[in-house]
Amino acid sequence: MKCKTMLLFLCATIAWCTATTLVFGQNAAQNQAPARLHAYTTVKTRPGGAAASRQAFPNSPMLPVWTFNVSSTRDHFNYSGVMVGHNPFGHGGGARVPTQIVPVVITTNLIGTSVDSSGTIATTPGTTTLDPTVANTACLAPPNDVPLTLYRQSPIVRPANFDFGGTFVGHTQYLDAFQRANFWDYTKGTNYHVYLNPVTTTNTVYINVPAADGLALATSSLGPPNFCAPLGIIDINWFDAYLDSTIIPALYSQGVNPGSLPIFLLANVVMASPVTDINTCCVLGYHGTTGLPIQTYSPMDFDTTGLFGPTIFDTSVSAHEVGEWMNDPYGDNPTPPWGHIGQQPGCQNNLEVGDPLTGTDIPTVTMPNGYGYHLQELVFFSWFYGAPSIAANGWFSDNNTFTSDAGPPCM
Repeated sequence: MKCKTMLLFLCATIAWCTATTLVFGQNAAQNQAPARLHAYTTVKTRPGGAAASRQAFPNSPMLPVWTFNVSSTRDHFNYSGVMVGHNPFGHGGGARVPTQIVPVVITTNLIGTSVDSSGTIATTPGTTTLDPTVANTACLAPPNDVPLTLYRQSPIVRPANFDFGGTFVGHTQYLDAFQRANFWDYTKGTNYHVYLNPVTTTNTVYINVPAADGLALATSSLGPPNFCAPLGIIDINWFDAYLDSTIIPALYSQGVNPGSLPIFLLANVVMASPVTDINTCCVLGYHGTTGLPIQTYSPMDFDTTGLFGPTIFDTSVSAHEVGEWMNDPYGDNPTPPWGHIGQQPGCQNNLEVGDPLTGTDIPTVTMPNGYGYHLQELVFFSWFYGAPSIAANGWFSDNNTFTSDAGPPCM
């Protein structure tokens, strides 16, 4: 697991762990964008999160979680962790997690006008607002041009038919379909589900980012070809601290609690630290924890710039982050080391089901609104812990990109 100390205000038991995505940007017209602009994902870990919450606050709302214990065929060691839902090996039935979509309007006070050869962004004063609640006709075609509306109509929160390699796993949300397929040897023919339900939308959150902590890249700042809209970049350390101290507590009156998942929906806004160094950009989403009892949450970009390629678009980041939250809610589920594959040039040892295939999607899913959604392909439990696979079709990922497990532990 590639970890870096990014939040100095966090206690020693919480860390940021970032997987580097070796997917280079392209605009919507498939033109090559500067190769130094990368996409990243990250997780804010909380070791022992479930136990800490239950011991300290036994009467608080809590996520439904179950504990797995597995002996890995990759290294023959035993591993234990927790997942959201009920135990599929015990035919655990359906679990529901109340979910709040939190639209976040970001206003920045600097404009990035150019990027020099070292990756430093030159800036000039100027206000830019990036708002998921209004139409973005520069990047999307009407009537499907409002990111928040598109998200609420997406297979992240609405049901669709999911068939993985000829195995129909259900008319359901994407992450529930993935989780059913993940343990298919035990869930087929059962009512096993992990639903985001009910899904509500909170009042819009407006954040005016200090000039030191955010900017918006002008469409011409990276040189030709231009991308279709400004890209906001905000400091991940400042933003996460602001969520923890101010935004999340203010949302408790709207149903957010440690038993729910608040999704902070950004529109063409990514994160970095510092924001004026393009080489540290761009974190498109993460899932994290805060407080006791522990509150899980996930900020994510609904990206329509096309800057990160044709597959990292609309709900692909959300599929990645919600899938990882479901399988590793506190970011500390250990696995045998894996890596030197896909977006991970080094070694990683946690159960982040999106990281090995960031930038790789399943076939587009078209919903009743007529819009075709991008959903990232995700990696099954058996890929991390070893063959034989207990997933649908004996696969190791839900579009069969991985045809065997992760192999010998990464060195």
